[in-house]
Amino acid sequence: MAIGIEDMAARLVQVPGVVGVMLGGSRARGEHAPDSDWDLGVYYRGPLDVERLRGLAAEVVGGPVEVAGPGGWGPWVNGGAWLDVDGQAVDWILRDVDRVRTVWEDCRAGRYEVGTQIGHPLGFWSPCYVGEVALGRVLADPGGELGELRREVERYPEPLRDALTAGAVWEAGFLVANAAKSARRGDVLHVSLCLSRVVGLLVQALFAHHRRWCLNEKGALAAVAGMPDTPAGFVGRAGSLLGELGGGAGELAARVAGAGALVDEVRAVVGG
Repeated sequence: MAIGIEDMAARLVQVPGVVGVMLGGSRARGEHAPDSDWDLGVYYRGPLDVERLRGLAAEVVGGPVEVAGPGGWGPWVNGGAWLDVDGQAVDWILRDVDRVRTVWEDCRAGRYEVGTQIGHPLGFWSPCYVGEVALGRVLADPGGELGELRREVERYPEPLRDALTAGAVWEAGFLVANAAKSARRGDVLHVSLCLSRVVGLLVQALFAHHRRWCLNEKGALAAVAGMPDTPAGFVGRAGSLLGELGGGAGELAARVAGAGALVDEVRAVVGG
């Protein structure tokens, strides 16, 4: 790229309202491929000069580009921009630093939310805000605030672990019971939605049980395979549940029964 990521971050923190910039995603974790996006968390406080952001984005890409201000992309993924910089995808993701701190306090007290957000089919789980800081790399931090917050969140909160594992496993069991009724009626849509959410909930529970932050659904199922307390064959069995649904009530009922078995095994692991 014509401009380096560190240089871009240094220019971003000159925009009024921007507190600091963190590198996130697979590149921050060292798990990236050559064509992986560069995900930059742009942490701001108070009024954010979106016009200055637009001007900087246009300068970086060499032409006009859409930049969504706070709230422009929904209630949780606040806004930002998708940039193409010399053929390389660079994403600016806005994060209200005070809201991140509020979520951190909630996590320490064992509280979390799951909100509706475009691009997150399982919903946006509020601990993701904290996980992004814990797993990210600070690129620009003039006041030292992001570095301080990152040190605070290094230890996964036990109250969150307890609340998230219990809540996720309980909801998964509830959905299995509902899916069983729909399976008897051959209701493919409802059964498939229930089963996909059951798997997602159990993945969340296993991440929390192992004191690991789950940032989104992408790659999460494969990741639990290497966790020591994950039930045997979990990933393959979950994949079988989520395969092509059809064949009538009997096949749907068998899938639901398999989901129930997974719920029971994860419950035995996490103690929910």
